[in-house]
Amino acid sequence: MQNLFKFIHRYHFFFLFLVLATVALALTISRQQYHQSFFLHSANRFSAGLYETMANIRSYMSLKEQNRKLMEEYASLLGDQDESHLNRDTLVHESVDENWQTRYTYIHAEVINNSVIRRNNYITLNKGSLHGVEPDMGLITTEGVAGIVINVSRNFSVAMSLLHSDMLVSTKISKNNQLGTLSWDGINYRRAVMTYIPPHVELSEGDSIVTSGFSTVFPENVFIGTIKDWGVRRGDNFISAGIDLALDFNKLNYVYIVQNLFKDEQEELESLTHTE
Repeated sequence: MQNLFKFIHRYHFFFLFLVLATVALALTISRQQYHQSFFLHSANRFSAGLYETMANIRSYMSLKEQNRKLMEEYASLLGDQDESHLNRDTLVHESVDENWQTRYTYIHAEVINNSVIRRNNYITLNKGSLHGVEPDMGLITTEGVAGIVINVSRNFSVAMSLLHSDMLVSTKISKNNQLGTLSWDGINYRRAVMTYIPPHVELSEGDSIVTSGFSTVFPENVFIGTIKDWGVRRGDNFISAGIDLALDFNKLNYVYIVQNLFKDEQEELESLTHTE
């Protein structure tokens, strides 16, 4: 308390000045209409700006929740596509409503780490085994194929990006269903190469490339990109085509993890067949 009195005594002229200045300002505002109007207008502008800033902050804070809901809704729509069902119909002319069984389901996830500049790039997601994620599940977006899950913990998972030297995707040319294999060119994160295209196939710039469905990882007809150029490499009997990837990996924020409900059954059967 003694220190407080010493402090006030030391700066009493300053405190007196603040009191007098406050009284003078109050008298000026209350006595003169112009100053009162100016003061109120400034206060209103400040309040309006403050409220607007707070509204923007609230809007930003709710943006993630809105994105999450949109991702959930789109994942549900993906599961309703024909490519996400297995046709069990045995009669061509019979109604197939009861004979289509869900083959693929989708888990939405946020990308929390990603790289595009390495030879072997990876994607880290905020979903893990707790959410049903397992190794060998595919990653897709609304723009194309993103990668394949390789490691999973309880709350996180890591995927091999399409931008990886070991990543191969079975693809086809949409207009004629001709098959090929897609891999990254290792240089440009917006470019890939489709190989093993038969030499008799006619290609055009802009032809769409989609997944073939000939794997247990990705559904059929997931868009990947378009043909930019092509040619036959020396010593090769097949055409290789340069592909412009639709997905910009440098802007990758969200993905859908593909769960093939018939994966184990198909792989087990194929494994038994190949060993015979």
